[in-house]
Amino acid sequence: MQKKEQKVLYDYQSRDIDKIFSRLEEFSEKYNLLYQLPTGGGKTVIFSEIVRRYIEATRKKVVVLTHRIELCGQTSKMLNEFGVKNKIINSSVKGLDDQNEYMCFVAMVETLNNRLNEDHLELYNVGMVIIDEAHYNSFRKLFRFFKNCFILGVTATPLSSNMKLPMKDNYNELIVGDTINALINKGFLAKPITYTYDVGLGSLKIGMNGDYTVKSSEELYTNLQMQDKLLHAYEERSKNKKTLIFNNGINTSIYVYDTFKKAGYPIRHLDNTNSKQEREDILQWFRETDNAILTSVSILTTGFDEPTVETVILNRATKSLTLYFQMIGRGSRILSDKKDFTIIDLGNNTARFGLWNSEMDWQSIFRSPDFYYDNLIDDEEIERNFKYVLPDELRKEFSKSEDIDFDIEEEYSKTKKYGLRSLTVLEKSIDQHATMCAQNSEDVFDARILSRLLDQDIEYRVRRYSYCISKSTKNYRDWLEEDYKRKLRSKINQLFMEQ
Repeated sequence: MQKKEQKVLYDYQSRDIDKIFSRLEEFSEKYNLLYQLPTGGGKTVIFSEIVRRYIEATRKKVVVLTHRIELCGQTSKMLNEFGVKNKIINSSVKGLDDQNEYMCFVAMVETLNNRLNEDHLELYNVGMVIIDEAHYNSFRKLFRFFKNCFILGVTATPLSSNMKLPMKDNYNELIVGDTINALINKGFLAKPITYTYDVGLGSLKIGMNGDYTVKSSEELYTNLQMQDKLLHAYEERSKNKKTLIFNNGINTSIYVYDTFKKAGYPIRHLDNTNSKQEREDILQWFRETDNAILTSVSILTTGFDEPTVETVILNRATKSLTLYFQMIGRGSRILSDKKDFTIIDLGNNTARFGLWNSEMDWQSIFRSPDFYYDNLIDDEEIERNFKYVLPDELRKEFSKSEDIDFDIEEEYSKTKKYGLRSLTVLEKSIDQHATMCAQNSEDVFDARILSRLLDQDIEYRVRRYSYCISKSTKNYRDWLEEDYKRKLRSKINQLFMEQ
C-alpha cells in the first residue's frame, strides 16, 4: 500500500520532521522530546510520516497514544493514508495474539494502562511512543512501561494541564514549529478578527484544578444580563454566520439554546450526556445547515474538525491557556471562500492571554511555567484597565451628539476636590446619557427605546464608579445599575416635558 499522492508534506512540516529525526539519530532510546505546532498545522500528518519513516528505518514498532476515542479513529485513518498498517487497542481488545501482523498500535491512555497493568497484553519490540495532545497528564502513568523507548509528545500548547506537574519534568527538550501568524501568512490558517466584550468576573471562583468552577460560572453566565449580552454580541458581530459557542457548564449551554431559540435562530445544544448517535446527528446538522449555531461545553475542543465554522464565541472565562487555544482553533481552518474567522470573547480571555495569533515564547513557558502563571494579569486588573468604547453601529444611533464620552475617575476626583457628594458623578453621567437620547429622538418613546442601547456603557460606568468608592460587590453594582436606568428614564421624561 503506497502513500496516497495527495498527502504532500509542506515545507515547514518536512523541516520539522527532519529536526525530530536528527534527535532520533542522536538519542535512539530513553529520550523524551516534545514538539509544538499550532492547531491546524497538521500534527497528525507530521507524526504519521514520522511513524512511516521510523518503521522503515528501524523495523521497530510504534505506539500512538491519545486521550479521546474519536482521536483514535482519526489517527488510525491518517496512518492508513500514509501506508502504515495499524491496530486500535480499544476496550474490546483483550489480547494481542495478532500483534506480529502490525508495526503500529493506536490506543487510548486509560485502555492501554488497564491492559498493561492487568498483564492482559505485552507489546514487543516497541521503539517509539508518540503522545498526541501531550499536555494532558494522564500519559505520565504509561511512561514506566516504555522506559527504553524514544518518546515524542506533540501539542499545540506545551503547558501542562496541571501546573503542579510541569512538562519540563517529563521531557528533555522542546522543538517549536511555525507560529500561528506564519501559518496564516502562508495560507494554512484563517486570519482571526477578534471582538471583546467587557465582563465582570468578580463573582467567579477558582477550583482545585486552577480554573473557574462550573458552579460560579453558571451563576454568572445564566443570568439574564449575560444572556442578553451574548445575544447582542452575536447579532452585532456574527449574525447569519456559522457559529460555535463554548460554555463552562451544561446549564449555561441549555440557557443559551433557549435564548437563541426564542430569538428565532437555528441552534442546537451538545454535551457529553448526548448519545453517540445524537452527537453524530447534531454535528451532521451543524455541518449541513447554513447559519447554524452550536452551543456546547468543552466536548468539541479536541477531535472535532469542521472547517465551515465562521465564528467562535467564548461564552466563558478560563485560566487555561491550552483551552483558550483549543476553543479558538476550532474556527481557524481555511477554505477557498473562507480566509478569516470571527472570535467573540465574553470572558476577558484575550486580555488575560493576549490575542490568539500573538507571538508566544513557548521555550520560556516550557522552561518556567510558574513564572508564566505568576505573570498572568488577574481579573480585577483586567476589569480596571478595560475602557468601553461605543461600537460604530451604536455610535450611528447617537450621530447628533458630539459629546458621548464621560470620564468617571476625573469626575470623582472633582467631588473630592470640591467636597461634593460622590453620587453627583452618576447624576452627571445620567444627565449626559439623557441628553444623548433626547438629541437623537423624535419623541420621548423613541428616546426611551434608544436608552436601552446604552446598557453596556451604563454597566461600565457604574463599575468604574464602584471602584472609585471602593465598594464593588456585585449586589451593590446591580442595585446601582437598576437605579441608574430608572433615573435615566425619569430624566428623559423631564427633558421632553421641558421641551
